[in-house]
Amino acid sequence: MSHIVIRGLPFATRLRAAQGGAKELLKRDRVRAQKFLAGKSHHAFVAAKAKRYGSTGTDSSIDVTDSGVTYTTQVGVGSPATDYTLLIDTGSSNTWIGADLPYEPTSTSYDTGNTIVSELAAPNTDTVTLGPDLVIQNQGIGVASYAEGFEGVDGILGVGPADLTQGTVSNTTEVPTVTDNLYAQGTISSNSLGISYAPSSTANVSNGELTFGGTDITNLIGKSHSLTENYWGIDQSVSYGTSQTILNTTSGIVDTGTTLLLLATEAFQAYQQATGAVEDSTTGLLTITSQQYAELQSLYFNIGGVTYEFTPNAQIWPRGLNSILGGEEGQIYLIASDLGSSVGSGLDFINGFGWIQRYYTFFDTGNKQLGLATTAYTDADTN
Repeated sequence: MSHIVIRGLPFATRLRAAQGGAKELLKRDRVRAQKFLAGKSHHAFVAAKAKRYGSTGTDSSIDVTDSGVTYTTQVGVGSPATDYTLLIDTGSSNTWIGADLPYEPTSTSYDTGNTIVSELAAPNTDTVTLGPDLVIQNQGIGVASYAEGFEGVDGILGVGPADLTQGTVSNTTEVPTVTDNLYAQGTISSNSLGISYAPSSTANVSNGELTFGGTDITNLIGKSHSLTENYWGIDQSVSYGTSQTILNTTSGIVDTGTTLLLLATEAFQAYQQATGAVEDSTTGLLTITSQQYAELQSLYFNIGGVTYEFTPNAQIWPRGLNSILGGEEGQIYLIASDLGSSVGSGLDFINGFGWIQRYYTFFDTGNKQLGLATTAYTDADTN
């Protein structure tokens, strides 16, 4: 067996600022962070309203409004398959459909008879097709009869750790994720998922790729780090330049659904002071002048004894996308923002989309590790 790269099914990145601009992105990021801190999976079915396929229960409701950036790919369910556009999410682990396009049961559909006992569940199983060579038998899926917060998508492809599914379905300890089942069924050689991006200054483009079952060796030159918590948690310290530590070693997460780089309040304040940035009243983001940008120093993230440089260009929002923020053309906005909680809260940073797109990220469920590596885009000046 060898790892399989889904080259035929790239994923598209979409920012969901809508009319609220950057302030809405910030709000979504912080709401998401608070749910992580509370130990919840943010894409939540309300148990009292959950309805499984074939039951006579009441409608279910899904809240995905706290995700400021989304990634979508086409996933087939059933045989013959119905194609659904699903959000890829490392912050949740259940796979759901039915938010827009209704579920179409086929000969491979099976109602398990279990019930939803928590906010998330997967009471049905079916054949799920991620690509021509990535077909999963008897994958647990949830079916929504009603959903809110989705915009032109049909549900979620959950690729977070299976721990997040504990207690979500009656008579079931955990619901295996799509990656778990690809590995268990012998389709891939390791229980892992790689995600790579090509930074872009154009909105809503196909600029990502998933690698199931191994690493894409053309991207990976790095090291794996042990996970510290549920979700994809790591320990790191952050320095501004080579001599000023703004965040001592502490715990946080790497999350594809968070838009910005969120730092605990004290670290954010130290960063703001070091850069001389001021808060922009329109966007709520830090902004700097062209002269300050010329003097901006790299951030250095020390993770497991390995230092990852986050260049000045990586620290700024793509200027070609300022209109999405409701910002001014040509203005320079920083992507680091206040997490809204103090150091020591248990979640002191979130390395979100703006950070992840500069590295190859390898989610190794089997070994409970997160791999990071530099790519051709780590030092790019695309912003």
